[in-house]
Amino acid sequence: MNLPLHLYYQASRPLRWWNGRRAAAEQRSPVAVLCFHRIADDRANSWTISNRTFVRQISWLREHFDLISLEEAQWRIRTANRRPAVSITFDDGYADNCRHAMPLLIEQRIPCTYFVVARNVLEGVPFPHDLAQGSILATNSLEQLKDMAAAGIEIGSHGKTHADLGSIADRDEIRFELHSSLVDLQTALGRAVRYFAFPFGHRENLNVAAFSVAAEAGYEAVCSAYGGFNFPGDDAFHLQRIAVGDDLIHLKNWTTVDPRKLNTPRFTYNLEEAAPCSAIAIS
Repeated sequence: MNLPLHLYYQASRPLRWWNGRRAAAEQRSPVAVLCFHRIADDRANSWTISNRTFVRQISWLREHFDLISLEEAQWRIRTANRRPAVSITFDDGYADNCRHAMPLLIEQRIPCTYFVVARNVLEGVPFPHDLAQGSILATNSLEQLKDMAAAGIEIGSHGKTHADLGSIADRDEIRFELHSSLVDLQTALGRAVRYFAFPFGHRENLNVAAFSVAAEAGYEAVCSAYGGFNFPGDDAFHLQRIAVGDDLIHLKNWTTVDPRKLNTPRFTYNLEEAAPCSAIAIS
């Protein structure tokens, strides 16, 4: 139990409540986009969340937020938002998520965008970041992805090979990661792939050129994962996400808008400078 964070959360609740009331009156309630990875009970890596904790997290979120799709999140960011909202996403594509987590979301009709690494899920090979830790964890199969998509889960791209795009300068290599993964997934699924999530997702893993390549490829939005909220009037093409850990108090603290993190600086980019031919307009 993280006692200091529990105490801070309780002590700051009046300020959070006041900020929330004011934001709602101004139709500027925040949209938080959450990033999960793997739900299982083996604690195989630091980004695995237990099934028990996940159930508690989803139950608390349902009670306190509108749970919305990324499409709805974009609409609220472009227009107005009168109630705090949360959009749930997953990264990578672990087969274990289909044991309990995905059936729970599907049963409760909770929107979810599921970002997968094209080469790993289509070829059935473990993720490089797991192999680096000595773990071999099963990836989703194409059949699982098709079943999820048929049940209403939106499948997105997490790149061709889970490459760190922040370290890549060659535009053709960036295009391979974003465009090739989109084409492969759309062909395999027989469905449109509308969203892309940067592997790793921290500021150093983002790339201005990748934003323009994503726009050229036809993605409707890209997602980072360095924290931060999305408010009406913000950039709806770049959705800031919050990584979720294996407890409830951090989730409560983040999603109710920690006053210390209200002004998280956004990653800045300019599509017109990066790619003058792009037709995507950034608000």
